[in-house]
Amino acid sequence: MPKIYEGSYEGQGLKVAVVVSRFNNFVSERLLEGALDALGRHNVRDADIAVFRVPGSFELPAVTRKLAASGGFDAIVCLGTLIRGGTSHFDLISAEVFKGVAAVTMDHPVAVGMGVITADSLEQAIERGGSKMGNKGFDAALSALEMANLYRQMGKPKKGQKRSR
Repeated sequence: MPKIYEGSYEGQGLKVAVVVSRFNNFVSERLLEGALDALGRHNVRDADIAVFRVPGSFELPAVTRKLAASGGFDAIVCLGTLIRGGTSHFDLISAEVFKGVAAVTMDHPVAVGMGVITADSLEQAIERGGSKMGNKGFDAALSALEMANLYRQMGKPKKGQKRSR
């Protein structure tokens, strides 16, 4: 039988950063509430959680990269809300946010949960921020915990070493 590696949602002893965008705050704050709820329910102590607020989703990758490079966190949860408007701005910003956060996950040995909502309307965003569609902040926090535990099972790379792709 093969050896199976699988993460868990157990957060005890994990240091977690949550990076949240203030833009579209009405929904993003619900995402933050969901993420903090998930972390608390899975035994991450308040003292082991740090919340970083950024102006908008575009700033999420830069702060996430700095936090990942610091080595001070086992997991980072990225939260934000992008709502389509009448111009191409939504497409440009959402593509850069997702590419930027994805680059961090490939370049640093830290688990990253992606809880950035992209929606065509405020109603869709609200649904994903804690109503009909659940809370994507909660889901992103769970993903980050699971990956942090999987990374622990895999062993930590040496300082300055990147995870293999």
